Amino acid sequence: MYFERKAYNSLLEWKKHYSGQYAVLLEGARRVGKSTIAENFAKNEYKSYILIDFSKTTNTIRECFDDIGNLDMFFLRLQAETGVTLYKQESLIIFDEVQLFPKARQAIKHLVADGRYSYIETGSLISIKKNVKDILIPSEEMKIQVYPMDYEEFCNATGNNYKLLQQIYDMRASIGQATNRKLMRDLRIYMAVGGMPQAVEAYIEGRNFSEIDMVKRQIIALYEEDFKKIDASGRISALYHSIPAQLAKDSRKYRVTTAIGKRGKTKTDELLFELIDSKTILPCFNSTDPRVSLTDTKDFDSYKLYLSDTGLFVTLMFMDRPVTENDVYAKLLSDKLPANLGYLYENLVAQMIAASGRELYYHTWEKAGSTHYYEVDFLISKGSKVNAFEIKSSGIGKHGSIKEFYKKFSKNVHNIYLLSQKDIGQEENLMLKPFYLMPFILKN
Repeated sequence: MYFERKAYNSLLEWKKHYSGQYAVLLEGARRVGKSTIAENFAKNEYKSYILIDFSKTTNTIRECFDDIGNLDMFFLRLQAETGVTLYKQESLIIFDEVQLFPKARQAIKHLVADGRYSYIETGSLISIKKNVKDILIPSEEMKIQVYPMDYEEFCNATGNNYKLLQQIYDMRASIGQATNRKLMRDLRIYMAVGGMPQAVEAYIEGRNFSEIDMVKRQIIALYEEDFKKIDASGRISALYHSIPAQLAKDSRKYRVTTAIGKRGKTKTDELLFELIDSKTILPCFNSTDPRVSLTDTKDFDSYKLYLSDTGLFVTLMFMDRPVTENDVYAKLLSDKLPANLGYLYENLVAQMIAASGRELYYHTWEKAGSTHYYEVDFLISKGSKVNAFEIKSSGIGKHGSIKEFYKKFSKNVHNIYLLSQKDIGQEENLMLKPFYLMPFILKN
């Protein structure tokens, strides 16, 4: 089953403007659909293509890369081995899972300079040092990030009317409790299934949520296998599994020692950045001073971690049982899970922000004369100012932090938002928005 993906449009832009100067690297976590996107693009946009999957290709194909100096012979051998005829300026060569054969990635410099054909690379854990330490990373390589399916892609795949949400956003007025409840239930289905194409396909096929959960568990198991290839001790996997529990504690930052015990800072940083490089998680850094550029005030020692897919987050929350039962998902869909799930909705918003191509930031500061602190969940640059967001899982409740933030940084704030499951509204300068409108806030 093939789904329309936004990365396809990015590839069209690359083909039109940059394919003569650069290969494109589709980068992202495993199972987000990179290979499927690349092959469908090749079928639709080129006269012919060769797909080399380095996870299962023959030694004869690999040997073609031993002498890249004679490209005439190289292309003849590729065509002979694959049975595919290549046409100048009209053919594409895909290097799938290229991280498994770094020699092919290094060859990109010469292949692009040759100019006969176009090239797409796909891979997971691409930037892990052990995969590229012995090769020259080509400068003739532009990257396109492939994320799990965002809410628009999910709606298009499942037949939901996403354009209706745009109209609701543009209207900027209350839509009524009944309509809002229906739209929030639709969004919670997306949260439960997630954006991994295999899970979405299982949902469309009518599988029950226990079966969909098993699909997601298999994806998590693949991630764990990758983590152990990088660090056999299992510490990267422990960092990954610790994310829901640490977010549930509502602490100011992720604590590595809670997940893996005390380690030297150098080793801890190495494990963390290897996990970040896997694209399976989303780091959210504390901005120490939102009055300045968020990037320039990023605190590398104070951060939170979210999962790149909220559907996987739901599964990871219940990994203590063999399979997450249908009744758990039923309670999630009807908003009847007993625990305070603010952190689950935080993960949803983090995924939405990341899918828009932005980095994640938050801000904390001490309450005067108190051991407690204020926290704004997410910050997004808006021109020379910032938009600030507070997340509430159910009711609107107290929201002192976001208002105090506005008082403290009013000259630097564009808008402040409280995101919840409630209908559209406004309290003075605080915009109240339901979660399903977040993608439209990000566009404007």
